[in-house]
Amino acid sequence: MRNLYFILFYLFSFLGFSQEDAWVYFNGKPNAQYYFDNPLQMLSQRSLDRRVNQNIALDIKDIPIHQPYVDQISASTGIIVKAKSKWLNAVHVRGAVDDIQNLTSLSFVDYVQFADRTLNVSGKIKRNPSSKSIKKINKNFDITTTFAYGNSGNQVEMLNAHLLHQSNFTGSGKIIAVLDSGFSEVNTIVPFNRLFADGLYLGGYNYVAGNTNVFSTHNHGTMTLSCMSGYVEGELVGTAPDAQYYLFITEDVSEENPVEESYWVEAAEEADRLGVDVISTSLGYFGYDNPNYSHTYSDMTGNSAFASRGANIAFSKGMIVVASAGNSGNSVEPHIGVPAEATNVLAVGAVKFDETYATFSSIGPSFDGRVKPDLMAKGQSATVSNTSGNIVDASGTSFACPILAGAVTILWQAIPWATNQQIIDFVKQSADRFANPTNQYGYGIPDFQLALNMAQLSTNTNLKGKFVVYPNPTNEYIYVSFPYGIENAEITLYNSIGQKISEKDLNSSNLISMDNLTSGVYFYKIESNSLIQSGKIIKN
Repeated sequence: MRNLYFILFYLFSFLGFSQEDAWVYFNGKPNAQYYFDNPLQMLSQRSLDRRVNQNIALDIKDIPIHQPYVDQISASTGIIVKAKSKWLNAVHVRGAVDDIQNLTSLSFVDYVQFADRTLNVSGKIKRNPSSKSIKKINKNFDITTTFAYGNSGNQVEMLNAHLLHQSNFTGSGKIIAVLDSGFSEVNTIVPFNRLFADGLYLGGYNYVAGNTNVFSTHNHGTMTLSCMSGYVEGELVGTAPDAQYYLFITEDVSEENPVEESYWVEAAEEADRLGVDVISTSLGYFGYDNPNYSHTYSDMTGNSAFASRGANIAFSKGMIVVASAGNSGNSVEPHIGVPAEATNVLAVGAVKFDETYATFSSIGPSFDGRVKPDLMAKGQSATVSNTSGNIVDASGTSFACPILAGAVTILWQAIPWATNQQIIDFVKQSADRFANPTNQYGYGIPDFQLALNMAQLSTNTNLKGKFVVYPNPTNEYIYVSFPYGIENAEITLYNSIGQKISEKDLNSSNLISMDNLTSGVYFYKIESNSLIQSGKIIKN
C-alpha cells in the first residue's frame, strides 16, 4: 500500500499540476496622488498615528493596488486571481502557462514570476536563480495585578512577563493580529470569554475562503491565540490577556501552495491598515505539494520569498512581526523557513520547561549567515486551550511564538515611546545568550523585566527620532539602538577631560564593550549622515 501511495504521488506530481501559480507585478499606481492627498482613504487614523509616532513617512507601497489592473487580469483568458498585494504591487494568479505568459503583453504588467522557477524566462518574465528542489518537510515593582497562572506559570515566568503583569502591563491599548489556519470555537469556549466580554476581539477575515468566518476551519489558531489571550483562573493566563485582537486565516489546511504566502501578505497589509502593533504568526513555508514550488535553504537570505518580503515591509511600517521558527530541527533540512527567516522578523524557537533546547525546533543560521532563530520561549509541553475549552499541553514553536509575541506587546505598552526597532533591540539585549548566540538558541531566552529596566534607564524622555544608548549606568557594555531610517553611524567615546579614548563604526554591531574602562563618567558623540547626538555614560 505504501508503494502504491508513492506511485500515485509521483504521478500526481508530474501530471496533476497543469494549472500553475505565478505573481504578476504591475509597473505603477496611477491613482497615487489622490491617496497621498487623502490618506484616510487608505489607512486608519490609528495606522497613521503609528507612522507619526515612529517618524515613518507614507510611500508608494501604502497606495492601494490599482483595481482596474486587477479587473483586467481577472478578465483575461484562463486566469484566476487568488490574492493581491499593494505593498508588492502584484497579484497572485493561477492558470495555464501560456495564459499567464500572455499577461506580459499588457502595458501595465512589469513582469511575471512563476512559483515554478524553471518556467521563468528572459524578458518581462523574471528569472530567479535556480536551485535544487527539496521534498516537503512535513523583577521589582509594586504588585497591583496578580494572576493565578496554574500550569501556564512556567511559560510566563520563564520570560519574567509576570513581573510586567504585576505592574498592570497586560496589553491594554495594544493590538495584535494573529495569522493562522483557523480559530475553531474561540467564540464559544470559556478560555476566551474574557476576549469577548471585555470587547477585545476586533474582527477578522478568512483569506482562504474569502469570508469573515474565522471561528471554524481548524484548531491551530485557537491554541496559539490562547497563549496570548486565554484566561482560566488557576489554569491558563496568556502573556497579553488584555490586548485587542484581529484574527486572520491565511493558511489553507487542505494543501501546501505558495498562494498561502500571498494570503499572508494580504493579511499583513490589512493589519497595517487597521493600526495593528504586533503580528503573531505560527506559520512557516519551505516545501510545497508541488516540489517545483518549494523553497531551498539557499533562498533563506532575508528578503527573497514573497512572504518574507511582505514581513519586512510590515516592519518598515512600524509593526513588529513575530514568527515561529519551525519544527524541522530533527529533519534532513533543519533550518528555519519563511517568513521567520526574514531580516526584520523575530523568529522564535522552542525550549523545554527547564530552558533546555527542544530538539524539534528549527535552527539557524540563515543562508546568508544571520543569527536565527532570534529568541526562544517555551514550546515543548506549553499550556494551551483546545477547542473544547480544556487546558492541555501541546508542543511546537507554534506556541513559543505567541507566548513571546504577547510579552513583546506588554513591553511596548510599558514603553510606548519606543519604536518597533527599539523594542526589538531591548528584547534581544535582555536575552541570556546575547553576547554568544548559537544556531540552536539564537540570542536565547529574553528577560522582559530586564528589557524594561534597560529601557527605563536609557531615558526619561521621548526619544522619537534619536539614538538610544543603554544601559546607563552600565557595568560591562552599552548598546546603541538606531532611530528609523538610519543604518550606519560612528560612535566616539571621550573621558571626563575630553580626550578621545575609542571610536567605532556602528554599521554591523552596535555593542560597545566598557570592560576595560575604569569607573567614572564618559562622554559619547554619535554621528550619522543626518544626525549628531551627544551625551554622557556612567561606568560603575
